[in-house]
Amino acid sequence: MASLCYCEILLVVLCFLCLLFWGTRPGIPWNWPLLGMLPSLLRKVRRIHDSCTNLLGQTGGTFLLKGPWFSNMDMLATADPANIHYIMSANFSNFPKGPQFLKMFDFLGDGIFNSDGDAWRNQRRFAQLQIGHHRFHRCLVKTSQDKVEKGLIPILEHVAKGGQVVDLQDVFQRFTFDTTCILVTGYDPCCLSSELPDVPFSKAMDEAEEAVFARHVVPQIIWKFQRWLGTGQEKKLSKACKTLDHVIAKYIAMKKDELSNGINLKEQEEGVDLLTSYLQEDEMMGGFKSNDKFLRDTILSFMIAGRDTTSSALTWFVWLVSTHPDVEAKIREELKSVIPEEEESNKWRLFKAEEVGKLVYLHSALCESLRLYPPVPFQHKEPLQPDILPSGHPVHPKMKVMFSLYAMGRMKFIWGEDCLEFRPERWISDRGTIKHEPAYKFLAFNAGPRTCLGKEVAFTQMKAVAAAIIHNYHVQLVEGHINLETSCFLSDIERRHADF
Repeated sequence: MASLCYCEILLVVLCFLCLLFWGTRPGIPWNWPLLGMLPSLLRKVRRIHDSCTNLLGQTGGTFLLKGPWFSNMDMLATADPANIHYIMSANFSNFPKGPQFLKMFDFLGDGIFNSDGDAWRNQRRFAQLQIGHHRFHRCLVKTSQDKVEKGLIPILEHVAKGGQVVDLQDVFQRFTFDTTCILVTGYDPCCLSSELPDVPFSKAMDEAEEAVFARHVVPQIIWKFQRWLGTGQEKKLSKACKTLDHVIAKYIAMKKDELSNGINLKEQEEGVDLLTSYLQEDEMMGGFKSNDKFLRDTILSFMIAGRDTTSSALTWFVWLVSTHPDVEAKIREELKSVIPEEEESNKWRLFKAEEVGKLVYLHSALCESLRLYPPVPFQHKEPLQPDILPSGHPVHPKMKVMFSLYAMGRMKFIWGEDCLEFRPERWISDRGTIKHEPAYKFLAFNAGPRTCLGKEVAFTQMKAVAAAIIHNYHVQLVEGHINLETSCFLSDIERRHADF
């Protein structure tokens, strides 16, 4: 009788567990005893962004992800613009980058990317002054145009004439690596050339970023143990940092030598890079001229910010335009509209910055691409003090608040029933001008006091590349070779105009 009673109890418990498990809505992670939701998250890590979109779509835009017991890995995921505005603007002071963020991105040192408080405010104020200066703008325009004409076009011509295929993600990353390095340091690493060479500086940045991503998906105790042992991704990160330090130290020494000898004074008529500006304006930052570590951290922060974001945005933009011929045709017609009447509109040509700056539809298409495929698909913050978000969810110190930019672009309650469609027209007002969307709704360039300083830099580069490709070439995707997880795809390049 006792054994029968135990069997009945066991059956009831099993039925209860099954009811809980199968009663969970599809896409909602199962909260396991001891392990929390970590097993479910690890199982979906390769499709983490789509899984997060599905989860937040089912839960009203905000959901608490439970980590393993006693691990301090609970994370509140949100795509609610009200929460974003509260975190990034209304209560900005309670959501700094924080010590955990600094641990994750320790290889960036004390640059603007990692800083908080007065250190961040001072760095941002000075960086904003330099990036907004007309000397830097001249450097930006010249660098973008030169690299398109002398770097990008020769590769596309070679591919188009030879009937070859090319990985445009790799090409764009090389383009933005070179342009960012020139804008930040004044030196061209020549990563974008027909030989597509391996550049140690670029490879080291790739490996450092891979290690940081790994830190986001494994418990801190594990990656710290790997660092202590010198194994796995942490070993790669250590090696990458040595390369980064060596190359940047060389650039700083070269620049100091040039300035002391007056070598690049003539070049300044065509614009000034950021490293030159920082060294020349030494007194404004309290005499950091001799502080090579500060310069190293600043250079690396700007390199990280400028390289991958713009190349990713260009990759997805070209992919979307190539799969939407109606959008491609409209951009092409708009490009023709800015060509002077005395020129043939069907002739091969490149476009000046002032020409592409007038293009409303091209700008709208770029914004729409950034909405659907933001270069930085998620961010996270930690509150200093316990708080309650506008959605009603409580947060506390050591709890990460993660907001998914990727999911935000796919929420019907934010963008409407057609949120999954690539429709540039949503960015054009009834007057035919660019429609402004609040930064906490369209977060591609961040929001609040930490709004991206390089927004105009990114648009200048993207428009230069987009105009050159769409007017002069037709990009055709190679079937079966797209990788949505890495934003990598192979494509054929067809030349549209015979005149060069």
